[in-house]
Amino acid sequence: MISRIKELKEHAGFMRYFKNTSWLFAEKILRMAVGLFVGVWVARYLGPEQYGILSYAAAFVGLFIAIAKLGLDSIVVRELVNNENGAYDILGTAFWLRFFGALVLLFMLFIAVHFTSNDLNTNKIIFILAGATIFQSFNVVDLFFQSRVMSRYAVFANVIALFISSLIKIALILIEAPLIAFAWAALFDSFILGCGYIYFFLKYSNLHIKKFSFKKSTAFNLLYDSWPLIISGLVVALYMKIDQVMIKEMLGSEAVGQYAAAVRLSEAWYFIPMAICASLFPAIINAKKVSEELYYERLQKLYNLMVWIAAAIALPMTFLSDWIVKLLYGGQYNEAGGVLMIHIWAGIFVFLGVASGRWFVSENLQKYTFYRTVSGAIINIVLNLSLIPKYGVQGAAVATLISQGMATYLFDFFNLKTKHVFYMKTKALLFWGMFNVQKSR
Repeated sequence: MISRIKELKEHAGFMRYFKNTSWLFAEKILRMAVGLFVGVWVARYLGPEQYGILSYAAAFVGLFIAIAKLGLDSIVVRELVNNENGAYDILGTAFWLRFFGALVLLFMLFIAVHFTSNDLNTNKIIFILAGATIFQSFNVVDLFFQSRVMSRYAVFANVIALFISSLIKIALILIEAPLIAFAWAALFDSFILGCGYIYFFLKYSNLHIKKFSFKKSTAFNLLYDSWPLIISGLVVALYMKIDQVMIKEMLGSEAVGQYAAAVRLSEAWYFIPMAICASLFPAIINAKKVSEELYYERLQKLYNLMVWIAAAIALPMTFLSDWIVKLLYGGQYNEAGGVLMIHIWAGIFVFLGVASGRWFVSENLQKYTFYRTVSGAIINIVLNLSLIPKYGVQGAAVATLISQGMATYLFDFFNLKTKHVFYMKTKALLFWGMFNVQKSR
C-alpha cells in the first residue's frame, strides 16, 4: 500500500485531480459545517411554522430552477474540455442563456403563484429567493474552473460568500429580524458569490471577459444537447421539492418545518457526490479516449466509492437521528427525527444518480435521464398522495426513498443501453466491485 501511495504521489495527472477534489471537498465540508450551524440557528429562531414558510418558498422556486440552469453545467464542462479554443463562445453563450433563463423563471413564477393559496408575504419571499437566479448566471465561471481542474478559485469565491452570508444571518437573529429579512439575505448571498466568481476569473484565468460573445450556433448546439437535461431537471425538482409543497397543502406550514429540518440534515451530505463527480468528470471523459476498458473501470470505481460513502453516512444517522435532531433543533422539532431515519437512506440512490448522470452526458444519452426521472416523479407524487394523509411527514420520506431507488437504479434494468450500468450499480451496492478491483491488482 505504501508503494502504491508513493506511485500515485509521483503521478502528475492523479495529483492534479486529487488536489482539485481536495479543494472542492474542503469548501463543501466547510459549507456543510457552517451551513448546519447557522441553518440550525435560523431554524431554532424562526420555529417550525415560520421556518416551514421559508422552506416552502425555497421548494416552490426549486420546482422551476431547472429553467434558469438550462441543464448546461455538464454540457458546458464537456465542451470546454473537448474544445479549449472555443472557450469565449461557449462561456459567453452559456452566460446569456442562463441569464434569459432566469428571466423566464421569474415570469413562470408570476403565473404559478396565482394558482396557489399563498398569502402576500409568502409570495414576496418566493420572488425574493427567485431573484438569486439572476446572479447565478455568473456560475459559468465555476464551470470554466472545473474544465481546467482549477476549482480552488471557485472555492475561494464560495468561502468568501459563505462567510459574509453567515455573518448577516447571525446578525439578523441577534437583532430579531422578521422572516422576510432572511429571504433578502439569501438573495444578497447570490450577489456576493457572483462578484467573487468575476474577481477570481479576471485575476487567474488567461481569458479576457470582453471577448465573451453570444453565438447563435453555439447556443443551438448547447440547447440541443441540454434540452433533455432541462426537462429532466424540472422532473427531478418535481420529485425532490414537491413533497414540501404537498405537505403544506395537506398538513400546513408547521409540518413543512418539521420535514424541512430533517431533510436539511439528510441532504447536507449531497455535496459529496457532486464534488467528486465535478472533479473527476474530465478524467473519466479522457479515459474514454484511451480505451473503453479504462473508461468503465474508472466508472465502476466511482460507483463503488459512491455506495461506500453513502452507506457510511446512513448507518450512524439512522440510529442517532432522534438524538441529533433534539441536540440541534431542540424539542420543538419532535417529528423530524423519524423523518431523518428514513430519508437518509435515499442518499445511496442520490449518490449513484449523480455519478450515473455524468455517464449519461458522456455517452450523449441525456434523453434517458429524462425518462428515468419522469418515472421517479410519477411514483413520488402517487406515493405522496397515498402516504402523507396516512403517515404524515414520515410518509413523504418513504415516498422519496422509493422514488429515488426506482429512478436512479431499477430504471436502468429495463433498457438495453443502460442495463450494463445497472449491473455495475448492483456490483457497487453488493460491495463486489471494490473486492474485484483489489483482486485485479
